[in-house]
Amino acid sequence: MLPAAGQAAVRWIRARPGHIIDLFVYVVVLNLAIEYVPSVISEGFTLSLLTAVLLKLALEVVIAVKGSIVARFHAATTRRGKVVAALSLWVVAAGSKLVVLELVDLVFGDAVSLGGFIPVTLLVLALLASRAAVRALLDDDGVRDV
Repeated sequence: MLPAAGQAAVRWIRARPGHIIDLFVYVVVLNLAIEYVPSVISEGFTLSLLTAVLLKLALEVVIAVKGSIVARFHAATTRRGKVVAALSLWVVAAGSKLVVLELVDLVFGDAVSLGGFIPVTLLVLALLASRAAVRALLDDDGVRDV
């Protein structure tokens, strides 16, 4: 029998299977990038799995921040408000890639490299597109679990 914390984790996972599917998608896409993109490097599968977890967490934060900025953009009633929101969105879109690169370097050091700005941008786009495609494939009459 699992301890209370383990049972709580299992309940959380069962209530949000979309997050686990996202993680599997991220592992596959990341390992394909490792295999086919010379600047994307991981010293082993375990590190690529942990990198996928880190990417999942980072991208969830970025998606939430972008959603908040988009809501501000739509709520803005002045041109200045819309410009500020649009510039904020651009800063978050570009800056998030740099944050991801720094996080990976901070957590994994030389054991994992996602290349530079362009490779990580392409990787993030591939991760998000793959995530959306798999979710659309598994979507059941528009009902989402996350």
